[in-house]
This record gives sequence, structure tokens and C-alpha cells, in this order.
Amino acid sequence: MRKTGILLHISALPSKYGIGSFGKEAYKFVDYLDQAGQTYWQILPLGPTSYGDSPYQTFSAFALNPYFIDLDILIKEQLLKRSEILDSAGWDFKVDYEKVFNERFIVLRKAFERFNQNDEGYQGFLREHGNWLYDYALFMAIKASLNNVSWQEWPEPLKLRHNDAIEQVKVSLKRDIEFQCFMQYKAYQQWYLLKQYANSKGIKIIGDMPIYVALDSSDVWTKPEYFQLDEHRRPTLVAGVPPDNFSADGQLWGNPLYNWNALESHEYSWWIHRVWSNTTMFDLVRIDHFIGFVNYFGIPFGDKTARNGQWYKGPSYKLFDKIKEKLGNKPIIAEDLGAITDEVRALLAHTGFPGMKLLQFAFDARETSDYLPHTYHKNVVAYTGTHDNETTAQWFKGLPKQDLAYCLAYINHQTGSKVDSLIKATLASVADTAIIPMQDYLNLGSEARFNIPSTLGGNWTWRMKPEMLSAKIKNKIYKFTKLYGRLK
Repeated sequence: MRKTGILLHISALPSKYGIGSFGKEAYKFVDYLDQAGQTYWQILPLGPTSYGDSPYQTFSAFALNPYFIDLDILIKEQLLKRSEILDSAGWDFKVDYEKVFNERFIVLRKAFERFNQNDEGYQGFLREHGNWLYDYALFMAIKASLNNVSWQEWPEPLKLRHNDAIEQVKVSLKRDIEFQCFMQYKAYQQWYLLKQYANSKGIKIIGDMPIYVALDSSDVWTKPEYFQLDEHRRPTLVAGVPPDNFSADGQLWGNPLYNWNALESHEYSWWIHRVWSNTTMFDLVRIDHFIGFVNYFGIPFGDKTARNGQWYKGPSYKLFDKIKEKLGNKPIIAEDLGAITDEVRALLAHTGFPGMKLLQFAFDARETSDYLPHTYHKNVVAYTGTHDNETTAQWFKGLPKQDLAYCLAYINHQTGSKVDSLIKATLASVADTAIIPMQDYLNLGSEARFNIPSTLGGNWTWRMKPEMLSAKIKNKIYKFTKLYGRLK
């Protein structure tokens, strides 16, 4: 079946409270997708973001971002009064993460103080998610009590999780720990209601799972044996990618790398739980940096660039065979962009997961490319670009003259919008699934770029204005979708 959808993160939805949420505007967007004949809504990871605001660097592999809790829903539940919400209506249409951080938890704390912790739904949630929730809540409560510094800078007894110190803070920070659990309950509750609504309209959600977790996360703090750390719990090697044509220094991501031998000795149980959690929360899951399961790049901790890194062998077949054994076949998309080797192709074929194809990677007048649509097979997901790329309008502006001529000839662009022509070429491809970033349907330029990889600050902030979801754009999306046989 030929299907299509739109890529738009929750944070980028319109909202009067400074950042998108699981509330009314998300439901309106589901209706919009439904009316435009779409099948999929793809989002980015939903975890609580840390320094740098990246959804790929979160405090937990299992928790949700409290920023996405919709405040109007809390008002309806009589946990908040409208007068208690600091008015964000005058905010610029970019997310001001510092402002959200400084204001949101004050408001959510008021809702928590009114909440009845004997609520049956809440008690059930605590039981169901106990294997990660209490560690996460404790981690965040300690962090808040220590001015939010990384656990790497905590006093030694807390950093190394000495029993006496842990038991002591469980008592002294009891209310703060309960507050963290409450926020997770509300975030999960609101998310699942939104997903249920989307599914009732025939819209499936594609979630996103980063391969790595952040160093400053409850996962690394509580499961240090699963990561490449020294006796002081400092990383020995960190993640990134080597220098290439795009970056002379490579990319230094800084995430701790997995101790795959230790994970294997526990039958990959932590990874299996993670995949289970994500495939329960979403209808499909895109696993980021899939090539890292075959070969991963390790950079000595403390280095300022990725130049001194080396390649190491990942778990490859062993991990995915164990996941399949325990969970059965799960709907997963492999983000296989980057250095595709025969080993990566073999793992992809072994798992049966669809890989990704980006048209923005296709047009180099000097050579042919695997990203050209005529080379695709059905079991791939085609994109114009992703959250890490320029918007297509911006990309066209920067294309070298020969590449531009090649691209326009290939996509048979005659008149009108070049962006629309590239979208059409994506939808026309043989790929079973095609996903288009919302910014491309809106024909937006550099002002709407979502992320520039390996840069800190100014990313993840773009948001849609309510008037952008116009009938005109919806009709265009529907028309293109119908034209290429991808209507829901």
C-alpha cells in the first residue's frame, strides 16, 4: 500500500503557552492530516530535553517531556486556575526554552499540589512503569536540588549511588520525587489520549528513538554497567561520526557508548524494554543512526573534535534477533543515512526494516546516487529532507549551478514552485511510504530550519503559526497525495 504523511514535532505546533503541547492544537492537526488524506504523522523523540534543548539528548530513554503537558486540559480537570498560568500569548513564534523552563514547573507544581495521589489511574501508572519511573523521578529531584548540574558533578555518595545517601534523599526529597511522577503520569495520560484520537481517525504516529542516550540521564546514572565508563563513572569513549566532506572535524555528539558485552550478558533486556516501550507508545518507530549497530565510532572522552576517533564493532544481528525473539516483528524504520557498507545493507535485509531515502541527497551532477528515486525499491521511506536538513526552499537556494540544473531536469520542473516539484518527485517514487516535512508543504526558507547538526543554541525553536494550517495548503496536500495514489 502506498502511503504518505507529514513530519512535524510536537514542540512546533501552535500554542498560546510558548511551546506545542498534547492539547487542542495537536487534535486540530490530526483533523488536518485526516482531511488532507494523510496516513502518518511523524514526530521527533518526546523525552525531557536537557542543556541544548535537543530531543536527541534527554534525561531519560522512557520519560516524556513535561513541557508537552497541556495546561488547558489541567484547567478542565480543575488542577489549575487560568489566572495561575503566566500569559505567554505575547511570546515570539519561536520556542524560548529558558522561559519555558523558568515558568512551566512553577505552574505544574500548583497542579500537583491539588492532585489526589490515590487516583486509581495514577496508582496503576506507578505499578506499570515502576521499572524506570522511580529511578527517573529520584534522578530529577536530586538534580533540581543541586541547581540542575550534571550527575557527573554530584557529591560522590550520590554520584556512585551509595545506599545510605540514596535512602536519605528519598526521604528528604519525597514531595519532589512525587511531583516528577505526577508530571510523567499527566504527560503519558495526555499522550495516549491524543494517540487514541489520531488512530480513531486512521492516522498512525511514527515516533523516533535515538540510538544513544545522554550522559546526563537517569539511564546512565542507574545502569553504569551498560555503558563504557571508568571507575569514576566518567565515559572512556563517546559517540560521534568521523570527518567527511561536510565537516572537516567530524561530529562530536558526546553521548556515552554502550558496553555491548555487558548488555549481551543480560540478553539485551534494557534494549528490549526500550524497544517495547517505544513500539507501544507509537504505531511505528524510526531508530536513529541505525548504522551504529553494525560499526560505531568512538572518540576519546575529553577530545574537542572527532578527528581521533576509531571504528568499533556493534552487536549487529545478535541484538535484533533477540528483540525479535522476545517481542516478535515490530514496525521499525531504520535511519540508515551515512556511510552505508555491505554489512549495513546485510543487517537491513536481515531485519526487513525499511531504510530511508532523501531526495536532498540525490543530485550531484558529477556522479549517480542511491538517493535518486529511479533506484528505489518499495521497502523504503522517501523524504524530501528531515529535521536535520535545510528546508527544501533553502536547499534549492544553496545548490551549485550544475546540481540545480541536473535536479530541475530530473524532476521535470517547468513552472511554479521548485519545492512543490521536489515533493511531487518524492510522492511519485515507488517507495511504499513518503514523508514530507511540514515546512516544505508551507514552502518556508531558512527561517524555518529546525536543526543544524553539531551546533548548540538556536535549534529546535521553529513553530507554526495557526494561520499556516490553511485550507489552501490542505487542498494542495490532498491533491498531491491523490495524484500519486497515496490517499489514506
